[in-house]
Amino acid sequence: MTKKAGSAQDLYARCLSLLIYREVFHDEVGQAFLALLKAASQQDQLEVVQAYGDWFSAIAHTGKGWQDYLLNRMVSVENAFSRTIQTTPPEALPPALVDAIAHDLRILQQIYQCSTAQIAQWVSDQTPAWSDHLLYPKTSRQRRIVQFSTDLELLIDWAAAIPDLAEFYQTFGTGMVAQYSAFRWQNGQLNAIAHPDPLLIDSLVGYETQRDMLVKNTEFLLAGLPALHILLYGSRGSGKSSLVKSLLHEYDNLRLIEVGKSELKDLSTIVEQLRNLPQKFIIFVDDLSFEEDNDAYKALKVVLEGNLTARPQNVVVYATSNRRHLIREFFDERPRPKDADEIHHWDTVQEKLSFSDRFGLTLTFEPADQTTYLNIVRHLAEQAQVLISSEELEFQALQWATRHNGRSGRTARQFIDFLKADLTLSHS
Repeated sequence: MTKKAGSAQDLYARCLSLLIYREVFHDEVGQAFLALLKAASQQDQLEVVQAYGDWFSAIAHTGKGWQDYLLNRMVSVENAFSRTIQTTPPEALPPALVDAIAHDLRILQQIYQCSTAQIAQWVSDQTPAWSDHLLYPKTSRQRRIVQFSTDLELLIDWAAAIPDLAEFYQTFGTGMVAQYSAFRWQNGQLNAIAHPDPLLIDSLVGYETQRDMLVKNTEFLLAGLPALHILLYGSRGSGKSSLVKSLLHEYDNLRLIEVGKSELKDLSTIVEQLRNLPQKFIIFVDDLSFEEDNDAYKALKVVLEGNLTARPQNVVVYATSNRRHLIREFFDERPRPKDADEIHHWDTVQEKLSFSDRFGLTLTFEPADQTTYLNIVRHLAEQAQVLISSEELEFQALQWATRHNGRSGRTARQFIDFLKADLTLSHS
């Protein structure tokens, strides 16, 4: 059974003795907390005030209370336990690792019981003149760990939570992919996108059949069933990219990784990094096409068709393109009797022309006709709460399409954004 949080000196010594969860305190907030414990242990008034200010500022920037911050760090920061449990059942963990985890969880429990009020009391005890100025960060629990944190609070000994913690890691993962849902692969590494496009799938109309097929295939992926790689092909502005990005807000365990054409050479590396993770991943390649001398398509071909390595069941590729044939071909590439450079020249041409067929499913987005365009406009106007008569709305929408980029979902959204801003400004 653990003891309640004790003195600052005791807690500081316990923090330094962490074995597996040391990384919990390796960020700005954690380092500020350790500095505060050290200053309070040494009973240096000026150092305590400075350290408290640094810690308070750091925790305030997270938007969380201290205890919420601590729990979030505990379940999201990578360590030997969270990495091992992804591929190893709990009963197969080495006993020494289990003992180290139990040791650390008991320490973290004592730190958790050290509330913001108690931290403030340490400062108040050493600097009474400052006691009236100590403020406490507001608590703001994250939805995804509310139940888990509630269960922990009810436990007498956090070491008993090892099986639940293992299940949590196996379900939600750990590290960056557990904290973010959207990523971009750049310069050989995965970078989180803190503010992904907020598009919702219900805001996209006009291509319901294509949307339903994309959603169904994505649900196959999430259910652990065989899912197809998909090529979304069609006219510009029809909402292909928006439809893929909108999936992100529909499913909690789905992750989207945007990979640019220049980074396609890294596809096999990306896929191998994702293979054993619990989340499901869509590798998103926007505006896909290749020049004649670009060999990057070969890297994509390996991922689409596989090689000796088994294809991971948690990864699919969704690509958009305005071209049905993804590799540009020229008339002078067609085989002629005088061609002597390559005996089987036509085979090379056929390989290029059939590359798009290597996707398991192709969804075609035809140009929007007037009826489809106006349906999209009316839908977006209703969502944006644009107060204008139907006749005037359709008249202005058609005028906008004529003067700008033609009829498409993108044109409709641009029109509604402009109209809403114009009406708001004129009525202000």
